[in-house]
Amino acid sequence: MSDVTELSDGPRLDDRLERFRAVRRELEASVLPLATSVDGRRFSFQASLHDLELQVGAYVVLGEARIGQILGLEMALREGTDLDLPSDDASGFGLRTQVPIRYAKGIGTVLEGDGAAFHDAAVRPATAEEVRGWLERTRPRRAQLPIGELATAPGVDFALDAGGFDRHTFLCGQSGSGKTYSLGVILEQLLLETSLRIVILDPNSDYVRLTEVRDDADPETAARYRRAAAGIAAPALRVRIADLDPALQAALLRLDPIHDREEHAELAALLAAEGPAALEALAASDRPEARRLLLRLRNLGVDTFGIWARGGPATLLETLAPDGPRCAVIDLGSLPTREEQALVAATVLGTLWQRREQREPVLVVIDEAHNVCPARPDDPLVALATEHAVRIAAEGRKFGIYLLVSTQRPQKVHENVISQCDNLVLMRLNSVADAAFAQAVFSFVPAGLVDRATTFRLGEALVAGKVSPDPALIRFGARIAEEGGADVPSTWAMSAS
Repeated sequence: MSDVTELSDGPRLDDRLERFRAVRRELEASVLPLATSVDGRRFSFQASLHDLELQVGAYVVLGEARIGQILGLEMALREGTDLDLPSDDASGFGLRTQVPIRYAKGIGTVLEGDGAAFHDAAVRPATAEEVRGWLERTRPRRAQLPIGELATAPGVDFALDAGGFDRHTFLCGQSGSGKTYSLGVILEQLLLETSLRIVILDPNSDYVRLTEVRDDADPETAARYRRAAAGIAAPALRVRIADLDPALQAALLRLDPIHDREEHAELAALLAAEGPAALEALAASDRPEARRLLLRLRNLGVDTFGIWARGGPATLLETLAPDGPRCAVIDLGSLPTREEQALVAATVLGTLWQRREQREPVLVVIDEAHNVCPARPDDPLVALATEHAVRIAAEGRKFGIYLLVSTQRPQKVHENVISQCDNLVLMRLNSVADAAFAQAVFSFVPAGLVDRATTFRLGEALVAGKVSPDPALIRFGARIAEEGGADVPSTWAMSAS
């Protein structure tokens, strides 16, 4: 409808249109913010679109004392009253029209209240003090990991429940969302506030500087962190082929125990006889089976790997021993080939699984998990690493082995790993398909909150699960330690003038 409509022999309709709009504006502005609940746990509400202060994920006060959280919000339309628009000329013909009313409607959950049903309770945004008080009253009596503040209640600090990490955790965010930085915040707080052992598979060398405190860190926190960081190690990645699991040895050399039975048997006999010196003994042997095995090894380039502990200590396995460091950063990014990275990842995961009966609680962090345990492994070493990850995801918790899986490509990670995760840290997802995938896998998280992921800014996230029993939209705080990896500077984009 145009703002100005003129009839050749009739009056201008501007005044009628203006009156229609004024009445509609008045009716829409008069919609009261009211909520109703039939079970005392969930509520629906209405509110005016004019000066709307409510948003998905925000906290509200319902009536006098109930605290709630908005989980969904949309614009709705309903029929309004009839409006008579009288004629402005001598014809005497007026106009009757109906005024539709646009308003906001939504749903939410009652976080704190008496559990009784209610109707037409007034709804208003909760103040920062009210939200802070609710958090303090309901916070579990376990170690808390302060990681930032609530995005929907600025100034209110937010902490993860440390005890929630006895469930597997999935952290996801597109490149540029702040995923790596935010994972660093979580790891620092775990080091500070708990005694949980941590093993980090670090494909991009992002966490090799966890021991280095930033210059701008709070002095008191920095002093505490330095003491905790004394237990962090980034060992040289050295192994002996004799120390590898037989299945890993076979995968490394692409050996099938049936089709390659002579070479497979030769490898087993050589390792049994020579142990750590097996590679050297293989090169000196003149047995036909040994020569074929040596040729296979050289054709695959295995003899050139820099991870072999030739006469030195097998530092990787020493690091994973029960008396090893509190936090081990397995710097996969320091290895030059994808095969060596996959071999070390499979060795770490396999060794931790073999030692599961020790029941030593350990958090296994798999960063860039789409490379370590992909949905469709494309070579034997990656397939074996994936198999170990799937087994840990399915059965590790009862042995104290917990996963924290991080990726920017959720659909590329093996589904049997993701599906076992009970905690979600979701950062910005540019892809609607990825958001839909996350919603399908983590169906316990309200869909309205997951939908927000496509609009998150840098460092914003949705956290849910045991680490945050009530889903929360948060903004990550500052790191204590230096970041390891970094993007290539974009100074090339600056004007040359």
